[in-house]
Amino acid sequence: MPQGKRLRGWFIRLVLNRPASIVLGLILVSPGLWLLVEDYRWETPATDGLGLILGATGAAVLLAGIGGRRPDWIDPTDQRQDGSATED
Repeated sequence: MPQGKRLRGWFIRLVLNRPASIVLGLILVSPGLWLLVEDYRWETPATDGLGLILGATGAAVLLAGIGGRRPDWIDPTDQRQDGSATED
């Protein structure tokens, strides 16, 4: 069980590192897109599924890298109607 937590923590730190997650996302999306576009004689349902998993994981990591960190909660009393912050 400790190995799983360690692996999960490593992956979360990797995804929150924007440049690394963008690179990893592009690396994972590339084979998925390649298998989607090209039609090979050796393709099987297993390679289709693997391409789908790689593509979806890569897209999620890529979007996390592009979007960056966002706050969990924004207090609605600290903002005006136009979206700008209030000055105290």
